Amino acid sequence: MSRGVYERSVLKLRTANLLLNLIKPRSRMFSIVTKCWNPVSGCLHNCRYCWARRLAETKLRDKPRYRRGFVPRLNRNEFNVHFRNGDFVFVVDMGDLFGDFIPSEWIFRVLRYVEKFPKTHFLFLTKNPARYSEFLDYFSENCYLGATIETNRDDLYVEHRISRAPPLSSRYRAMAELDWDKKFISIEPILDFDLDVFVNWIREIDPLITYVGYDNYDNRLPEPELAKTLKLIRELEGFTLVLKKTIRSAYWELEGG
Repeated sequence: MSRGVYERSVLKLRTANLLLNLIKPRSRMFSIVTKCWNPVSGCLHNCRYCWARRLAETKLRDKPRYRRGFVPRLNRNEFNVHFRNGDFVFVVDMGDLFGDFIPSEWIFRVLRYVEKFPKTHFLFLTKNPARYSEFLDYFSENCYLGATIETNRDDLYVEHRISRAPPLSSRYRAMAELDWDKKFISIEPILDFDLDVFVNWIREIDPLITYVGYDNYDNRLPEPELAKTLKLIRELEGFTLVLKKTIRSAYWELEGG
């Protein structure tokens, strides 16, 4: 075993132990997250299943940052927040910080603020991971760079009008080429997939953490059967830490379809 491979194996083991100690059961949020921070909010991907947009346009519509809807916005007051050592912070759960519609100066401002808290863990999640490469020299070592990849099937995404986000195949390529030790994949909400292809995608990305979960909000998405998802999880557990979210039968299985 080469020194590089050995060091990465040690890192994965240490990180797995850290994350397992952070897990909060029965949480719809990522179970390792201890705090959410939204220095930027809003998104233009218009994902069909987006709970954040729904929340912003209903319960939160009278809040100053959502009075114009779910449009991207810099929330300057959030740069007064302080984080504790050991916290695991989800950065921008109410938007997509790396969407093409976010100005670069907003991203730089967020990353400069993150540098002030070297003993806090920061999780970033995007549907546009190709943009990570623009800022790679500015991420601190305590950053986890993630991407949502719900399936390997671009055709399914288009047919069911899931989102205006970049194609899944481009997200996979961007994450596979990303030179960063702490990578993270969210397969949520999981959509029907080609098992061998999807497993190979995740293997090539080589994430430290992979979350898998079904839709929580009755969006009637093109979901895989439960048995197929469980097989995917077993395959992924051979090379990444898999953390399960909502695991259930597909809605059409529950309806006897």
